[in-house]
Amino acid sequence: MHSLPLPIAAFVAGLLSFLSPCVLPLVPGYVSLISGATVEDLQSSDRRMLRTVMLHSVTFVLGFSVVFIALGAVATTVGQFANEYHALLTKIAGIIVIIFGLHLTGLLKIKALYADKRLHNVKGSSSVMGSFLVGFAFAFGWTPCIGPILAAILLLAETQDTVLKGILLLAVYSLGLAVPFLLTSLGVDRFLAFYGRFRPHLHTVEVISGVLLIAVGVLIFVNHLKWLSGYLSFLNRFAL
Repeated sequence: MHSLPLPIAAFVAGLLSFLSPCVLPLVPGYVSLISGATVEDLQSSDRRMLRTVMLHSVTFVLGFSVVFIALGAVATTVGQFANEYHALLTKIAGIIVIIFGLHLTGLLKIKALYADKRLHNVKGSSSVMGSFLVGFAFAFGWTPCIGPILAAILLLAETQDTVLKGILLLAVYSLGLAVPFLLTSLGVDRFLAFYGRFRPHLHTVEVISGVLLIAVGVLIFVNHLKWLSGYLSFLNRFAL
């Protein structure tokens, strides 16, 4: 499967977005918001509470996934219409990804990406549809913070030759963000213990993410992104 590395990159990008300093510390609060339970309630072993929390968490995940997948479809569509300017757009896309990478490493500060847009006034709901709508709203609220990583995946989606591939790429990104969120919903107490140990490394994750974005940006700029697929072709043996 020649395109396997791109979905892997998208999944890892989702995980890195989850581990970003503006998402990870607030995850228990998000779970509490959509379920209507306190953090103390979430740490209980009540099975009925667990089922309720998981149901609301899944619909919350679907809410933000719809937004990201729609953005992927739009990015691919725009990329197809702009095909005759592909060489120029590739250069521009590479430069943008490199700039975002420099921002994450701390070498270049982009003030707009520090804006707090997490929609603190959004209230939870006891209904499943309410959790979906909150997830939909929070996707836009997260965007300034996870913007560099999300933008890189959208630029990759723009290079895909079909809208379906762009949709799948953003679906995998959403999955990378969703899996740890759902695992947190299953065990908030374990998440809090993990966060206590991981907190000192949040900046390191940002720097690593920035370096990876810079590398991808360079590959996009020189139009050698397919080299990554060839270099990682050994992964094909695991694709069934």
